[in-house]
Amino acid sequence: MSITLEEEIFGLAVNPFTKSPEMVRRYTLKNSKGMTVSVIQLGAIIQSVCLPDAYKKVDDVCLGFDDIASYLANKGAYIGGTLGRVANRVANGEYTFNDMKVSVTKNIQDKFQLHGGFIGFDSVIWEVVQKSAEGVIFRHVSPHGHEGYPGKLTCLITYQLDNENRLWVRYEATTDRSTMVNLSSHAYFNLAGHGSGAKGLSEHTVEIASDQIVDTDELQIPTGKLVDVNDTVFDLRLPVLMRDRLMQFENRQIKGYDNCFVVNGGRVQKSVAKVAKIVHPPSCRVLEVWTDQPGMQFYTANNLTSIVGKNCTKYEKHGSFCVETEKFPDAMNHPEFPSISLEPNEKYRHDVLYWFKVEESWKCCCNNDP
Repeated sequence: MSITLEEEIFGLAVNPFTKSPEMVRRYTLKNSKGMTVSVIQLGAIIQSVCLPDAYKKVDDVCLGFDDIASYLANKGAYIGGTLGRVANRVANGEYTFNDMKVSVTKNIQDKFQLHGGFIGFDSVIWEVVQKSAEGVIFRHVSPHGHEGYPGKLTCLITYQLDNENRLWVRYEATTDRSTMVNLSSHAYFNLAGHGSGAKGLSEHTVEIASDQIVDTDELQIPTGKLVDVNDTVFDLRLPVLMRDRLMQFENRQIKGYDNCFVVNGGRVQKSVAKVAKIVHPPSCRVLEVWTDQPGMQFYTANNLTSIVGKNCTKYEKHGSFCVETEKFPDAMNHPEFPSISLEPNEKYRHDVLYWFKVEESWKCCCNNDP
């Protein structure tokens, strides 16, 4: 059986540019293993990821909402949204390029920009340029000067599902003048089920192939240094249990993980490589993250406070995680970081693969069949 695609109306949303209401559609890809992935035009959001566990129980493992109004009301949590033009933080909402100072909007306490500004890519309605079993391709043209960024930026996001339970996401962008681009996804996952909360997350083990994290100040703005993870809570090179690790943050200012881990040796790769593996042993569900990017922001939903999600489920602090593949935060202000500049003759590309598996370790000892 091949991949199937279903299209339906999700709701009405006001286009932030035209101020007119527009129909937002949902596209659901389904494979032969019973896995489905739903994406919507608003924010090119990943709205749902459903898959069976080792006991054939199907759960939605991606946080989200059943209606547009909830996405708008909880915009500050960026649930499932596309992050752009520049994911993460821009210090003081400014940068210098070719001796020109560029000022971008400061949407956080008038101190810095986060995730693209007041109307980031999570808030725009993306047009659909392809919808088939081969995948869904969304397109957005960000006008010159939007949120302070120079250049008309044309972006494509491709979502593809295969029969190996792999969700492929490709980001592409071109510009008509020098600008900055660093796209990512703010999908929140919980392999025990989207509504299983802090108990569900505490049962996960996390492994990230990273020797260093991007050092930040109290506003989580990078200092420019990369610090070794040796002998710290950030050493996740071997699988660790979230319950144990999150307890170690109790005396820290930031109560949980919200850090950019340096992966792939801190360099953009020619093809995707495995950078993280998250396991929920009770259900045997696994998520591997493969990317060509040099960084991955690992976030344990430290700032979520009882949001009502899909099926009237409460989403809470430490009840989910994000694995945001990206270049480093505030890279335009740190020449030593991998560059996020984009020229008119170049093409930005960013690949990430979310590989969902069921690894039935308990069957090894009880099942001797060949």
